[in-house]
Amino acid sequence: QVQLVESGGGLVEAGGSLRLSCAASGRTFSDYAMGWFRRAPGKEREFVASISWGGASTLYADSVKGRFIISRDNVRNTVYLQMNDLKPEDTAVYYCAADPKSTNKWDYWGQGTQVTVSS
Repeated sequence: QVQLVESGGGLVEAGGSLRLSCAASGRTFSDYAMGWFRRAPGKEREFVASISWGGASTLYADSVKGRFIISRDNVRNTVYLQMNDLKPEDTAVYYCAADPKSTNKWDYWGQGTQVTVSS
């Protein structure tokens, strides 16, 4: 079982930056691929970014490519999402997720953290 707790959300002006953190419990964090997803008001949840278990491979949604950076610290059992040049359309609840077998099946989810970008 893995428990995920996100933090770092908040209110920021357009063009600003935020860094989200996701702290994971469990001894096997370093074996899991990790990802960030978001759900904007009235929209479906969408993929934002993912990172392989060792951190060598990352993937981004086109909408955030070049602005967001996903990273992980396997000693601190934490995955990060650095969000730069934020836009009002980035406003959403951001969720951290874990994929234990790196098969794009996200079995564990955090409770989410709100990010609001004002124009």
